[in-house]
Amino acid sequence: MGVTVDEFLEMLERLPAVKQGAGGDWISFKVRDKGFGYLWEKTRTVGLKATLEEQRALVAERPDVFERQFDAGRFGWVVVHLDKIDPDELFELTVEAWCLTAPAPMVEEFESSELAARLFGA
Repeated sequence: MGVTVDEFLEMLERLPAVKQGAGGDWISFKVRDKGFGYLWEKTRTVGLKATLEEQRALVAERPDVFERQFDAGRFGWVVVHLDKIDPDELFELTVEAWCLTAPAPMVEEFESSELAARLFGA
């Protein structure tokens, strides 16, 4: 179990319109100029946007893997320790963060293509 920084960055390549930005000790990830994630290579952690409910559930269920980062309105950001998470779970959380941020038509198109890829192995 565990995900390398490079594996996480490769996951992001599967999402449309993701832009990276340097911010000191971290790399930010945005879709259409709205942030949905951060990477701190030094600590091998990722911050992801989530619903408040999801943030609280993740932290309560596995505090060794997830930490509460901060709340912003109706969203809660969660810190994920890369060395303690399964790649599939991290990708799912990253997709959820992206979907909470991307425009609705882009999300619908992505979900259709992702579903097709899973169903037909494309």
